[in-house]
Formats: sequence, C-alpha cells, structure tokens
Amino acid sequence: MKLRILFLAALILFLLLLPFFGGKYLLYMAIHICLLSVFALGFNLLLGYTGLLSFGQAGFFAVGAYASAKILLVTPSLLLGTIVGTLAGGIAALILGFLCIRHTRIYFSMLTLSFGMMIYSLAWKWREVTGGDDGLVGIPRAPLQIPGILHLDMSSMGHYYYFVLVISIIAIFVLYRIVHSPLGLTLKGIRDSENRVAFAGISIRNYRLLAFTIAGFYAGLAGSFLPPLENTVTPPIAHWTHSAEPVMVTLLGGIHTFSGPIVGSVLFYLIKDIIVRYTQYWLIWFGSIVVLLVLVFRGGIVIFFTEKIWPWLIRK
Repeated sequence: MKLRILFLAALILFLLLLPFFGGKYLLYMAIHICLLSVFALGFNLLLGYTGLLSFGQAGFFAVGAYASAKILLVTPSLLLGTIVGTLAGGIAALILGFLCIRHTRIYFSMLTLSFGMMIYSLAWKWREVTGGDDGLVGIPRAPLQIPGILHLDMSSMGHYYYFVLVISIIAIFVLYRIVHSPLGLTLKGIRDSENRVAFAGISIRNYRLLAFTIAGFYAGLAGSFLPPLENTVTPPIAHWTHSAEPVMVTLLGGIHTFSGPIVGSVLFYLIKDIIVRYTQYWLIWFGSIVVLLVLVFRGGIVIFFTEKIWPWLIRK
C-alpha cells in the first residue's frame, strides 16, 4: 500500500514538473492523454462496473465539445465553457439514456450506436449551430477567470496543461470515490447478477440510467477540453469510430480495474506516436499491435502487472 502511494505521489510530481522540461508537443500529447483518460474512465463505469457496452459515447463527447465551443465564441471564459460542456454531455446522456437503458446487451449497444450517429448527422447538417462540415473555427483559449477572485491567461500551452491536469485529477478522484461507494457496489452487483439485485428491491433501470448519465458527464468534460486545445471543432469527433477509442484503451488497460483506462490511454498515444513516425499506414500496424497486446495480456495490462509482475517484484 505504501509503495502504491509513493508511486502515485511520484507520478503526480512528474506531471506537475512536466512543463519545465517538456516541449509543446509533449504537453500537447499529455493533454490528449488526460482527455482520453477522463473519456475512457466514464465509459468504463458503464462497461467494467455496470456491464453495459456503449458505442455512442462519442456523441456525448461531441455535445460537450460543441457546447463548450459555442460558449467560448460568445463569452471568453474557460471555466464557463468547461462547465457548460460537461453539463451538456450529461443532460444529453440523461435524455437518450432514458430510452437506451430499457434494453440490455446487443440491443443496448445498437441503440447507443444509433443515437451516437444521430448526433453525428446533426453535427453535419445543423450548419447554423455546428458550422456543418466546416465546423466551428477560431475558438479562443480563453482565460481562466472568476470575477473579482481569479484571472489567469491560458494562451500558453503550459498554463492550459495545468488546467486540464488539475480538472482531470479532480474528476478521477470523484469517480474513484463513486466506484468505491455503495453506488459502485450496486453497479457491480447489477453487472454480476441483475436478478439478485432486483430481488433486493433495487431499481435496475434507475441505477443504469444514473451510470449512463455519469458516463455522459465525463464524456462531456473530456469534449469540453478539446476546443481550447485545437481552436476548432468538427463533426468527425461524433463518429462511431471515435467511440471505439475508449473501448480500445479500456480493453488494453483492463476492464475490471479502475486504473486500466488511464494506463490504456497512455499506451494508446505512445504506440500511435511511435508508429506514425515510420509509416502512413499506421492504423493497420496500430490495430495489429493492440489486438496482440489484448490477446497476450488477458484481462488487460494492469491485471497482468498486479497479478504477475507486482508479486514477483515484492518477493525480490
């Protein structure tokens, strides 16, 4: 336990010191890793803890991104944009989740895929709001301000990195408390045996809807980080292929572990960054490597490390 705490403290210290020795590209990559980690953690609340496979999370990610972008274009306030983007993703998940959670297994997955592609179509066709295929451009990286209390310039990549890092750590901690609370225990019970949980007098649908909504909030939060970073938002972020990213990194890191999606996100960008340096056909190689890792490390990298490598290190 002490070793884990020391490792976590060392990791946080490394992340805090990263801007002092890392260049802009490294910070850019770190922000994307934070973004994908938050996105995948919310997804894993559905898959790993509730047993629901959603292929529509990119839709809520896009809702958060577009909502944040619209706010930033009208009112240059980074905190307001982040809050609105997060709320927009959660509210969209609450509305669509009410229709999706009535079904389970493949039917639930297909419904989420359909609603996700509906959001993708809206992003393409609703030009007055989303800018259509051109997207929303010229989105400012607004300052972080609280009237009369705080005003921080976010134009620097380092400053924005710290903002994303702090919010991500808070979001990760909140979700950690959720999955280790009675709510998390109930979700695990629904995953393992929903009939037994139902016989205990617990509403399965209500808890599934709650998990789906929380996952939507996390997707919206991750989406709200994107517009200030890229200064643009385009429809492809709502496509179902973008929903595959949290699925992939969760499988890679470990479904039934809390840190699995975070480890998977780091590996995702490390592998991708190495491959694109050597070939333009990086998707073929990347997919092959990920499939190989998933097959070799059954249950994910984190489970393999904790069950095989960590005990061996302690014995040494």
